[in-house]
Amino acid sequence: MRNGIAEIVQQISVEDDPRRVVHTNLVLVRADSPDEAWGKAVKLGTESEVSYENPDGKIVAIGYCGLRDLNVIYGELEHGTELSYSEDIGVDDDALQKYISSKEELGIFSPVKPSRGPRYISKDVMDKLKEEISGP
Repeated sequence: MRNGIAEIVQQISVEDDPRRVVHTNLVLVRADSPDEAWGKAVKLGTESEVSYENPDGKIVAIGYCGLRDLNVIYGELEHGTELSYSEDIGVDDDALQKYISSKEELGIFSPVKPSRGPRYISKDVMDKLKEEISGP
């Protein structure tokens, strides 16, 4: 095994906001065995735990919850390499159409939409963006 793909689940909480935000991040893992891949994926998850202040002065905490999945990537990482697959049996034509998205529905063509959840952006990041926009 050389490459794996991990789905790392994180929980984000913002001080004084009861809404929980959950992110599932798809991450490349390089390892020589399944156990090593698991260890590296867990380490990536735990190393992503952080807390910081948002622009409203509220504390944001990002915590690692666990792995949703961890799979092998059998090919080299290049154009056309299959990263993962799923299999469903007994799918009729009508159900098959529900698997397929139009070009406009694909994530790469979707406009970035601001989150309707709690404000979990870092104050430091916002300050740097404002500095970049306004110039020296």
